[in-house]
Amino acid sequence: REAVLGGLSPSLNVPTVVLEDGRPLGESNAILWYFAEGTRFLPTDSYERAQVLQWMFFEQYKHEPGIAVVRFWVSISEDPPPPAEIEARREAGRAALAAMERHLAAHEFFVGGRFTIADIALYAYTHVAPEGGFDLGAYPAVQEWLERVEAQPGVEPMNKKH
Repeated sequence: REAVLGGLSPSLNVPTVVLEDGRPLGESNAILWYFAEGTRFLPTDSYERAQVLQWMFFEQYKHEPGIAVVRFWVSISEDPPPPAEIEARREAGRAALAAMERHLAAHEFFVGGRFTIADIALYAYTHVAPEGGFDLGAYPAVQEWLERVEAQPGVEPMNKKH
């Protein structure tokens, strides 16, 4: 990665983009925030902006480690860790889904009653969570939210190869 991303991303993580003016930007949620600035996907109200950040931090610290990592181990990795480690992470993923379920039981979207980058960030790995052995049937509000997100113009589900 250093040969490709050295000097572009401090952590050498994907995704990293190079903007039209040549400046690099890494980390998926920073990229989402940058491109959402001035659009309907990022609220102008400071409290709602903070709520977007709250859910984006949740995605990085609770959701991604418990859902995306398990999905990778179970459906993509050729050398997954032992089953006990996978199940421990899966339990953390279920806790993240439960937090989402509690919120979405009373809200149509994560922030301000409308589709924002908080929804985009959380949609990415939630909609493919079954590939990691998560039963989304236990989370009806999450399933309804997934349908609302998928009804948004331009939303395309990932295929398993990503």
